Amino acid sequence: MNNRLLAAVLILIVVLLGVGTYVYSGAMDGKEVLVVATTTSLEDTGLLEEIEAAFEAKYPNIDMQVISGGTGIAIEYGKNGDADIILVHDKAREEELIEEGIGTKRNPFAYNYFYIVGPSNDPAGIKGMDAAEAFEKIQEEGEKDPEAVEFISRGDDSGTHSREKKIWKAAGLDYNNTVQNAPWYVESGKGMGDTLTIADEKQAYTISDSGTFLAFKDKISLEALITESPDLLNVYSAIPMNPDKVSTTNNDAANKLVEFLLSSEGQKIIAEFGVEEYGQNLFTALNGGPEPTALFSSFLVGQSELAA
Repeated sequence: MNNRLLAAVLILIVVLLGVGTYVYSGAMDGKEVLVVATTTSLEDTGLLEEIEAAFEAKYPNIDMQVISGGTGIAIEYGKNGDADIILVHDKAREEELIEEGIGTKRNPFAYNYFYIVGPSNDPAGIKGMDAAEAFEKIQEEGEKDPEAVEFISRGDDSGTHSREKKIWKAAGLDYNNTVQNAPWYVESGKGMGDTLTIADEKQAYTISDSGTFLAFKDKISLEALITESPDLLNVYSAIPMNPDKVSTTNNDAANKLVEFLLSSEGQKIIAEFGVEEYGQNLFTALNGGPEPTALFSSFLVGQSELAA
């Protein structure tokens, strides 16, 4: 069993055991339990903690219990009836969940970007490239000297890991046969915060959502080398589980959370989160606007280049 699969299995066992404890404790308090499975970036940045506090203040009879894992694991929680709602960032898999009838609807509520980060001396020389060009260069330089150029992957079937694999494909590289078993490529099997820490310790490259990177940037020496590329757009969605497919789903409370996330109060929390502590917001609220697309991201990149 490879490290990635082993890590996923261990995380799943621990969290599934924990879910029962959450539900039991909530029931003992006489409160309605809402189990939320989330991608680690919303948890690691601290955003979900603020949302939870505000949501429970608005609905004091609901006990919101959060379990954190990669997007793939969060989706499995939903499918297995271990979560009432999932907060994830992998549109293709989200749409599959809706098509299967397990999720009721994608509700995009925020976005940011993925960053390609690495050592300040940038041994592969990727700064200024687009994402696919950068990955191709990392592979080339890593093959030449795997001790000087390494890439740390989450390797956990998360939304970030899924995006990483898409970029390898866009770079013309076979992930399974060329990348995954290469000596310069390391799978952490961990969440975003831990993966950034490992990459920093090894002075290696990785891909991170911008929110987690900004939350960790004072703890690590890595730099964001590529922040503007159309294929780095990162949209977060809330998906309640379908009560007709998942019998244990608390659909009423899940829908209340969706309404809260999309409300002016919820969007204000998202828009302002990080400004006071980090000097900038870690996520962009949609504020009732349409879901951004890669075309929208490309336009922003072009505007940034014109202003430079």
